[in-house]
Amino acid sequence: MILEMKVPSPGESISEVEIAAWLVESGDYVEKDQEIAEIDSDKATLALPAEESGIIELIAEEGDVVEVGQVVCKIDTDAKKPEGDGSSSKKESKSEKEETKSESKSDAPEKSDEDKGEKAPEKKKTYASGTPSPAARKMLAEKGIDAKNIKGTGKDGRVTKEDAQNAVASMGTATGKRSSERKRLSSLRRKLAERLVSVKNETAMLTTFNEVDMKPIFDLRSEYKEAFKEKHNVGLGFMSFFTLAVVKALQEFPQVNAMIDGNEMIAYDYCDISIAVSGPKGLMVPVIRNAENLSFAGVEKEVKRLALRVRDGEVTIDDMTGGTFTITNGGVFGSMLSTPIINPPQSAILGMHNIVERPVAVDGQIVIRPIMYVALSYDHRIIDGRESVGFLVKVKECLENPTELLMDNNVKKTLEL
Repeated sequence: MILEMKVPSPGESISEVEIAAWLVESGDYVEKDQEIAEIDSDKATLALPAEESGIIELIAEEGDVVEVGQVVCKIDTDAKKPEGDGSSSKKESKSEKEETKSESKSDAPEKSDEDKGEKAPEKKKTYASGTPSPAARKMLAEKGIDAKNIKGTGKDGRVTKEDAQNAVASMGTATGKRSSERKRLSSLRRKLAERLVSVKNETAMLTTFNEVDMKPIFDLRSEYKEAFKEKHNVGLGFMSFFTLAVVKALQEFPQVNAMIDGNEMIAYDYCDISIAVSGPKGLMVPVIRNAENLSFAGVEKEVKRLALRVRDGEVTIDDMTGGTFTITNGGVFGSMLSTPIINPPQSAILGMHNIVERPVAVDGQIVIRPIMYVALSYDHRIIDGRESVGFLVKVKECLENPTELLMDNNVKKTLEL
């Protein structure tokens, strides 16, 4: 029986996907549930498993954009599994053919001019192509340019003085490898590019900045991180502090936790926090659901779970859908300051950055403190300056006084130690 395999729906509102890569070839024997292809949607890269065992015939090619439900390959389920994978015999056969073809070509005697009955014409003495004139040679030597890299415009391809002058002005000196590669963007990357451009064009995006003294958090982590890890089997990182500080600020400034839909505003009474995670397939933004109900340990466990899913390529569209606010951490890559771009259809995003010891004034004295710059990009169509600045100041206050504002002055109880 011939089984026609159709493209499954990766999720709602997705009508087409791209064949990113075939993991098998036509004529291969595939097992049921074996991954045979990678397909790109505008939100994620997913694996396509074989529905049955048999000999496969590929219909679509890599790079093809196909509609959901379209047949992309056929599987002959009646075919028996060959001894071995059959791929080596194919390669040997192909190699033998190429070798035979090469031998046939080399065995064929070349015809001389005498065999053709023609007399070779006498060659006229000319300058070798690329030979510079004396003036051009001197100019090229002064500039350290090899005449072989210049296409001459003089008689018989000779390099003229004008060629040397133009080469100095336009070509410069190139001594290293100069190659380029053209590669088609994945569907995910193309969609990401479209969304980022649309955000810049369709929103009134502004960014406000502040700085956070991270010493209080450093002190808490230094004192409790070992006990926290032993109790919860996960580290006490910065993301739990930032996530819970954001939740606190969103509850005080609900406008930041809203979004525009046409001529209407949608406000949420829950905080689904998207976190930007870099993975093998690019930047993914999985969502921590109902972060307002999570403890420090709950946030850290969820961050770890989602990061592992991104790293292992197991993140799904459902994991990345429905966030109301985003946190991105460019500091892990060494970024000092940036203006993050809003993750549509959300209205705001918080950017974290690297932590650097800087001199600051505390109670009239100059001291060295670990300082992080933070940035809030927001859609000015729905969020005014009061809300945006007030929100970021609230985040700053929570991070600089976590014991009181995030832990109700009971650190051990809050950390569940």
